[in-house]
Amino acid sequence: MTGPATVPFHSGLTPDTVIDAAVRLSAGRHLFRWSIRDLAGQLGVAPSVIYHHVGGKDLLCRHVVERVVSEVRPPSARFGWARWFRTLLLDLRPILAGYPGTAKWLLMHGPTFPALLAVVDGGVEMLRRAGFGDRIGFAYGALINTALLTISITDDRLDHEGDGPRDHAAMMDDFRREGADSEGLSLIAASLVVPFVAGADEAEEQRDAFYRFMIDTVIAGLGRFATGSGTAARPSTRR
Repeated sequence: MTGPATVPFHSGLTPDTVIDAAVRLSAGRHLFRWSIRDLAGQLGVAPSVIYHHVGGKDLLCRHVVERVVSEVRPPSARFGWARWFRTLLLDLRPILAGYPGTAKWLLMHGPTFPALLAVVDGGVEMLRRAGFGDRIGFAYGALINTALLTISITDDRLDHEGDGPRDHAAMMDDFRREGADSEGLSLIAASLVVPFVAGADEAEEQRDAFYRFMIDTVIAGLGRFATGSGTAARPSTRR
């Protein structure tokens, strides 16, 4: 006669619950700053269980990014190309910034997810209507990469805040020391760097303003190549 079956120590754990935990871990840390051991500790299981249910860190990162970008929606097809991309990219920042490292992952691997196909196809169609012709790929890359690079740089900077020579306070000290004899360096320090060390709210306002400036600038620059509908919108702090 056999005794009662032993319940596996990871009973109830599924790939979805593992990915859910990885998403939560990425929200609290940078996507590339946690390990399989960290994730296993969060779930109270051995690392081998994570590999069994989902796989290694590379595959987990892909699943995390796929979950995050599922929140991205294409703007209205009634918009012109400039308004369409501006709306998309302004909406994109808070989504990706909530999970540091996801922007860098997208830069490295591309938007190869079913959830993003409507966004990619919609953007390409907007550029086609606007008359970008054989420059559609370059225009799309310039728009998306500008957004992702700006978000990614902010992610990395925030990851190192308070980390000695890499944080903004140390950078500001360098600017003050070296900028004493440079009008240009002093101006950059005052207009760009100072708000980042003024406090959390001021720093976030500066990050948002700089991101909007980057998006507006690339849209304005691309406007010279648009020969069809949807001319470039005037840069603005509002939608």
